[in-house]
Amino acid sequence: MEIKSRKIFIKKYFRKWIFPLFLITSITIAKSFPSFIEAYYSLVVYPIIGEFLRTITGWLPFTIGDIFYAIIILRVVFWLFSFIKKVVKKQLNQQLLVKYLSSIITTLFWVYILFNALWAFNYSRLGIAHQLKIEKSNYTKSQVEDLVCDLIDKVNATRKELGTDSLPNPNVKEIFKETALLYDGLSKQYSFLTYKAPTIKTSLYSGISHYVGFTGYYNPFSGEAQLSGDIPRILAPYVSCHEVAHQLGYASEDEANFVGYLACSSSKNPYFRYSVYLDLYKYASMELFMMDFEATHGWELDSLVKKDLRDIRKFFARKRNKVAPIMSQLYGQYLKANQQIKGIESYNEVVDLLIAYKKKNGKI
Repeated sequence: MEIKSRKIFIKKYFRKWIFPLFLITSITIAKSFPSFIEAYYSLVVYPIIGEFLRTITGWLPFTIGDIFYAIIILRVVFWLFSFIKKVVKKQLNQQLLVKYLSSIITTLFWVYILFNALWAFNYSRLGIAHQLKIEKSNYTKSQVEDLVCDLIDKVNATRKELGTDSLPNPNVKEIFKETALLYDGLSKQYSFLTYKAPTIKTSLYSGISHYVGFTGYYNPFSGEAQLSGDIPRILAPYVSCHEVAHQLGYASEDEANFVGYLACSSSKNPYFRYSVYLDLYKYASMELFMMDFEATHGWELDSLVKKDLRDIRKFFARKRNKVAPIMSQLYGQYLKANQQIKGIESYNEVVDLLIAYKKKNGKI
């Protein structure tokens, strides 16, 4: 009887602690080999996982991932309420506390394992620069200035194509549909950007997006790309293309920005091209400003472009709150924990990729 009890204890201990710790150690070691991750996970295993998740969630008209997050939050709130209740009633003894802590730790173990298995290994891949054979390097101020000037030409030209003073206001579902078509066309040139089972949806949390600090996000547990419905519509095409890039396994923000650029800029629709060039101009001009605050080129912008930028700034100024900066800091820490050492500023590293791409191809 004692031997049987010991075997049961060992089996339970192995399942609860040794096995998940073994998996976490294996994940940590595997992340040290980007070539292995790129060749076997990002290009073989993950496309199957991503397509499978999109297939089982894509047919639903609502975002199942958002409901999943809501259930988790409610579960945590219920647990905290139960815990506080036991503390107040002095029902919390050492044994129960150990049980609580053990449950939290093992749950976090499995969340981390699942997160990496379903998507986060992609943070350690070689990525789009490797695939396009472009080389990121320390760029100069003149290179950034040239990029800013190129983007000003692009943004001015595409804004003129749109004609009227007021920007079009296309249906967001039409934007999602065109995004999928753009990737379909892009895959003919870059097979690694093949996008099967398109799944792009409006977030259920659009109303609180300005408090959480997002314009779009990817849910690695459901495979859904989600866009806030409460942002200036001109931002939607590029944000949509950015989130699809995450779906395709480009985890780092600069790479998702760049892949989103490849898709959005390939559109025949000037609204899509204006969306991407407008956003990239903001990234590049900010980078130039950080290098030399006197080397600005905003005066060269078309008057309508200036108006659009003012309207966007006014929109976000009205939505400003005290919660968003805190959430932004937390997300920055999350990015740093996933090998994006610049945190929230990692988005701006798309400038490096654009310069490298221009250096190889002679243009953007």
